[in-house]
Amino acid sequence: MSEPRIYTVAAYKGGVGKTTIASELAYVMGAVLLDLDWDRGNATRAWGYRTEQRASAPLLDAIEAGRTPRPLVGKRKADLVPCHEDFVDTQPEPDVMATLIERWAKEWGRDVVVDTHPGGSPSTLGAMAAAHRIIVPAPFGEKEHEALEGMVTQLADYPLMVIPSRVPPVPPARDIERLRRITQDADVPVGPPVSHYVWLPRRTRRMAVSAPPITKQGQGFAEEIAAVAEAVRV
Repeated sequence: MSEPRIYTVAAYKGGVGKTTIASELAYVMGAVLLDLDWDRGNATRAWGYRTEQRASAPLLDAIEAGRTPRPLVGKRKADLVPCHEDFVDTQPEPDVMATLIERWAKEWGRDVVVDTHPGGSPSTLGAMAAAHRIIVPAPFGEKEHEALEGMVTQLADYPLMVIPSRVPPVPPARDIERLRRITQDADVPVGPPVSHYVWLPRRTRRMAVSAPPITKQGQGFAEEIAAVAEAVRV
C-alpha cells in the first residue's frame, strides 16, 4: 500500500475560492478534510459543524493530548477534522504542525486535504511543509495577482500548483498574460481552471457539489474539480 499523500490548499489572500476547492477535492479524492482555518467562513461551518454547539474541540483536544483526531464521517461530503476559533492562539509552530499532519495521515491510512488560513500563519506554513502538492487558487485581478506573485516568489522551491479560480467566461487578455508571466518566472505549473459560478457562494446545501446525483447546475463545476483532482495527483 502506498504512503498517504498530503494536499494543502493555501493562498496568501482570502476570498479566492480556497475552502470550496479544498472541500470538493477532499470529497472527490476520498481524503480526510483537515480544517486549519479558524475563521467563521471556514470548511467546518460549511460542512455543518458548529463549534458553539459542541463541548469539545477535536483538533485542539488531539493536539493537547498528543493523540490522533478521529475524523467526523461525512454523508455525501468529505470526512472532516473540524477547526475551532481558539486554534488561532494555540496553533503549533510550523515544524510541529508538519510532523503532526504527516503522523495523522499515516495513522488514518488515507490521503489528506488541508484547508488553511489565508496568509503565512504557523499552521499554514506547517501544512505547506508537509504537503506533497500545494494547491494555490488564483482568481484574476490586480490584488489577487499581486498576492500570487509574492507567494510563488517566496515559495518557489515548494511543490506548488496554481489553479486559476473564479475564471470569467472571457478572461481579460492582460490577466491571462500576467498569470503566465508570474508562473513562468517562478517555474510553477498551472493546473486546470475552475470557472466563476454566480450560484456557488449562495449555495446553502452542506453536501459536496460533486456528490451524486450531481445537479445539472453543478455538472460543469464537478467536472472541473475532477480535472483538478487528476492534475494534482500526478
